[in-house]
Amino acid sequence: MSRVYNFSAGPAVLPEEVLKEAAAEMLDYQGTGMSVMEMSHRSKAFQGIIDEAEKDLRELMNIPDNYKVLFLQGGASQQFAMIPMNLFKNKVGDYIITGQWAKKAWQEAKLYGTANAVASSADKTFSYIPDCSDLPIDDNADYVYICQNNTIYGTVFHELPNTKGKTLVADVSSCFLSEPIDVTKYGVIYGGVQKNVGPAGVVIVIIREDLVTEDVLDGTPTMLKYKTHVDAGSLYNTPPCYGIYMCGKVFKWLKAKGGLAAMKELNEKKAKILYDFLDSSKLFKGTVEKKDRSLMNVPFVTGDEELDALFVKEAKAAGLENLKGHRTVGGMRASIYNAMPIEGVEKLVAFMKNFEEKHS
Repeated sequence: MSRVYNFSAGPAVLPEEVLKEAAAEMLDYQGTGMSVMEMSHRSKAFQGIIDEAEKDLRELMNIPDNYKVLFLQGGASQQFAMIPMNLFKNKVGDYIITGQWAKKAWQEAKLYGTANAVASSADKTFSYIPDCSDLPIDDNADYVYICQNNTIYGTVFHELPNTKGKTLVADVSSCFLSEPIDVTKYGVIYGGVQKNVGPAGVVIVIIREDLVTEDVLDGTPTMLKYKTHVDAGSLYNTPPCYGIYMCGKVFKWLKAKGGLAAMKELNEKKAKILYDFLDSSKLFKGTVEKKDRSLMNVPFVTGDEELDALFVKEAKAAGLENLKGHRTVGGMRASIYNAMPIEGVEKLVAFMKNFEEKHS
């Protein structure tokens, strides 16, 4: 069985070179005589792995010294609670609702204080990013929260919101490391790695030092305090060792490819191939306003549910996997993360053209 082109939204495609390298080291990591899967997280070998991963990530993203990098568990969804628990001082958070995940984070924050929805694109099934140049930011807001790239709906913030001086918190799960970003514009950047960086089970949090304090909400569990993990270098308890090792390998792969500027160029090229076809197609159409299109997740429909289902089925038979759209949008979705080769997108477009000829 040869490898398929995997368009899954996450867990998603990983670079083949990385998988081969990990396979070669599976039984014996660098002469230790054991797999990273079997290794003590307190060992010198694993300390080397996590230190190197952090160093490479800092280089890739140009992370300033006053930001801490954490490798945690619980996925992005656990951050929905950790953020208010740790950042609520006035117990007010302002949320921009651009999809399912931002909505869930907003609902979670309501358990701990006031969570204001200061903008939303729910009126048009989250198919655009609302104007965030002059939001009704609460004077007492401890932070403004966004989901930067909306995996389900295929939108992205090309421009960050005007937070009027308040701390910006961003869930970047599905656009993590897809292009350069200015870390200093954020107080907290976090993302589940299973879309663009590694296997499921790790969430990376990049947090500005001044936001890491003992001054958290009463009743916050020890494990949910950022300070616990900062003080212990992400090793307070047994971390997801193998996942961190894999992320480290992806960071090395990204550096070898020329870093995030090179990645952005490649991702723009891949997205253009698909969007140009969608814009010219008579059968398929994209579901997102052009100005807000994501480079990572591309939803599209034919307008006929039976035809959509047939497309997904025939695409699978042709080695194009996981193209079914999220149940809230229907249709199809192609996630074209960093590790999706350009040939995969070209094959998809060729298949779509062929399908259109047969069904128009």
